[in-house]
Amino acid sequence: MKTFPLLKSKRLRLNKPAVADIADIMKYAGNSKVAETTLNMPHPYLEEHAIYWINMANEGFVNRDQFVFAVRLAGSAQLIGGIGLNLESRFDRAEMGYWIAEPFWGNGYASEATKAVVKFGFEQLKLNKIYATHFSGNLASGKVMRNCGMTKEAELSEHIKKGGKYFDLVQYGLTKNVYTSS
Repeated sequence: MKTFPLLKSKRLRLNKPAVADIADIMKYAGNSKVAETTLNMPHPYLEEHAIYWINMANEGFVNRDQFVFAVRLAGSAQLIGGIGLNLESRFDRAEMGYWIAEPFWGNGYASEATKAVVKFGFEQLKLNKIYATHFSGNLASGKVMRNCGMTKEAELSEHIKKGGKYFDLVQYGLTKNVYTSS
């Protein structure tokens, strides 16, 4: 793979985040409701955070250890979210993370994006497993994980700390064998 992948679905286009996205990244990722539902999203979300995210996408692609995509509506350049895979090549697995801007919630875009990334992970990257976690109170994210074929694997009590508080996580996963048989 010499060029950054472009993933397409019926309504979405997933491609490389760009400097031109910084304003949208700051606007949407800077929403406290988005930050509250994600582990690594800082709040407030500053320009330096957006630049870091774009650089992470570029470095991850070069190193082949992370694939980070901007989520866009098909036929539009506007960013509406982000999604990525953090590879653990030793185990042929990856952790998937994603976020969608609040104005676009409830339209099935997260489910559509996760399905495209799962397909990419298994069919292009030849992964054996893709997993993801969500805060126990974020039921919508659990639904997204189930919609892309994942099954619940664990509930982890007070597993992470954010903003001085401990949170429970729910982990979902999907193996290549299950993916190919469905």
